[in-house]
Amino acid sequence: MPPSDFKRVIAESPYVFIIGVAGDSGSGKTTFTHAIREIFGEDLVSTITTDDYHKYDRQQRRELGITPLAPEANQLDLLEEHLAELKAGRAILKPVYNHNTGRFDPPVPFSPTKILIVEGLHPFLTPRLRALIDFKLYVDPDPGVKRTWKIRRDVEQRGYALEEVEREMEERKPDFERYVAPQCQYADAVIRVAFSKYGREASEKHNIYCVTITQSKLERSIGDVDLSIDLFPLLSLSERNFMVEFTLEEILGRKMGALTFDGELNDAVVRKLERNIEIQTQVEPIDLVEAGGYLTAGEVAQLILAWRIINRRIFIESGLKAVETEDGAASGNGACRSGRD
Repeated sequence: MPPSDFKRVIAESPYVFIIGVAGDSGSGKTTFTHAIREIFGEDLVSTITTDDYHKYDRQQRRELGITPLAPEANQLDLLEEHLAELKAGRAILKPVYNHNTGRFDPPVPFSPTKILIVEGLHPFLTPRLRALIDFKLYVDPDPGVKRTWKIRRDVEQRGYALEEVEREMEERKPDFERYVAPQCQYADAVIRVAFSKYGREASEKHNIYCVTITQSKLERSIGDVDLSIDLFPLLSLSERNFMVEFTLEEILGRKMGALTFDGELNDAVVRKLERNIEIQTQVEPIDLVEAGGYLTAGEVAQLILAWRIINRRIFIESGLKAVETEDGAASGNGACRSGRD
């Protein structure tokens, strides 16, 4: 069973748990770890982006005719070194890539929190990176969704011209397919996002999408897990469209279970799901929906994903405790032998 105060256990543990989130630029990588940030808070969770490890600035890439998706355009060896240092609990001097200027700002000191999220194009590209990451998530929106999101972010938030963003997307496609997309084969979970079956307007105006969590088989879980959805409030209280579907899929030779959500769930259904996760993990409060409110399919997917990540972290902690016990027993036996001598 999990500890009674798992947040405290994580805070006191020497272990730095690394969550890797891979995907193309503008694919919504930050969105799907939002629940982890909300549940554990900024004291325990921090984020770095692999964009900071670009080797060249924007002007240099243009001159070289290279995209940031090409491995040789990134300092992957430095990223490996820094993740190893952070995993060991040591601070680093982290590079900073400024998306507004397309240049590098001065590096900054960065100390690891107990949960570290690493987001970007290449977090699973090398064997060493994959070995350093405890939970791997790949985010894979449909091309139409990705185009909408990237234009919204780069044009509205980063000040790019629309023509420049569209040209860049076309130029990046071959490198995305060659270097980024194959990383999904290493993921513990793959998130796919499509426009809602209830209409593209629901997606673009109300942030309602059809979201699929495709997961590898869970080898171990916490106690008697109950993540049931109560049909009574779903059928009698909900006034909005919602869909749940489960299918079996094969991704690059791996059989995985695919759980799809679409639409919005009301707070009565979601609160029971939150409460079940609180009971199973002893992590609380998990309170992502306001009374009388609705959660979109994407937010429900975040909640399920958070449970999966917490589950992984709890079993790592169990393993650490087992090692400590074994080490203690070994030390005790050694002392006894020494005393007999």
